[in-house]
Amino acid sequence: MTLPMRATGTFEVTMTPEPAYDVVDGVPFSRASLSKRFTGAMVGTGTVQMLGARTPFERSAGYVALERFTGSLDGREGSFALVHIGLMNRGERSLTVKIVADSGTGSLTGISGQMDIRIDDKKHHYELVYDLPE
Repeated sequence: MTLPMRATGTFEVTMTPEPAYDVVDGVPFSRASLSKRFTGAMVGTGTVQMLGARTPFERSAGYVALERFTGSLDGREGSFALVHIGLMNRGERSLTVKIVADSGTGSLTGISGQMDIRIDDKKHHYELVYDLPE
């Protein structure tokens, strides 16, 4: 049994929101496209499609997103997909970001794992804990 590997670094995000496409009783559903630029152990780009819902309660919302990372991870070239599920319950944050099974390409074929994202002083940090066959 091998120990999982850890990759850390930062990323920059550019978001392109769209107007709400559905609003019922003050809860808008909306879409956004995001572009990311990763540095650190992950060097490359992420393209993201996100759906979100915001409630009338301050700091309560939810989103789901699909992301494709393309570039290198610890020197191995390829791509993989991530799925995001994010919830805020009146400020209490819950975020799950996992690699989609069998989505790895190139030298990242067979990758599995999950990512933690944190924001410190408006800077995005990631930690990817992953397994990758030799």
